[in-house]
Amino acid sequence: MTLNRIKEVALNRFTENGYDGTSMAQIAEDVGIKKQSIYTHFKGKDELFLQVCSDVFANELRFISNFIESNNTRSIEDFLFDFLLHYKKRYEKNEYTKFWLRISFFPPSHLYKQVITYVYEYWDKLDELLVPIIEKAMMEGEISSSIGARRATAAFLGVLDGIYVEMLYGGPERVIKRLDASWYLYWRGLSKD
Repeated sequence: MTLNRIKEVALNRFTENGYDGTSMAQIAEDVGIKKQSIYTHFKGKDELFLQVCSDVFANELRFISNFIESNNTRSIEDFLFDFLLHYKKRYEKNEYTKFWLRISFFPPSHLYKQVITYVYEYWDKLDELLVPIIEKAMMEGEISSSIGARRATAAFLGVLDGIYVEMLYGGPERVIKRLDASWYLYWRGLSKD
């Protein structure tokens, strides 16, 4: 139980203050244990941070898989647009998503290679899961097949990435503005021959 509590507190601290703004002493105090007790579970802050990264990575992939599974009968337009909306809502309410976006854009410099490995695995897995969905929509005539499923997926991920940037920097109103404009152009390009 203590291990999970340490990771939960660390997640909140890293999300709020970043890697450099978080100390093991703060985490221990929030958990209600002595700092040395953390070292029973983790060699140091780097190991704790990377474990939290691993847990968050798995959590975000579960969200994607669950979203796909529970929305796979919807039209491609509704499916893709709602995927973007769900990420906006997750960022507003979910510490895992906030942490994920923060470390994706601002990894600690000395852990860059380890963190970026998770980031690229995430984008690759998302691409791998979305291509067949877009291919199916093209085969069923919901969207133009002239673009190609890989290109349509890459463009969708570009829209998602733009939404991520606004979530981090712009605030809710700017997210809606970016989402509205990006989606409008993306969908027009995808739905026209």
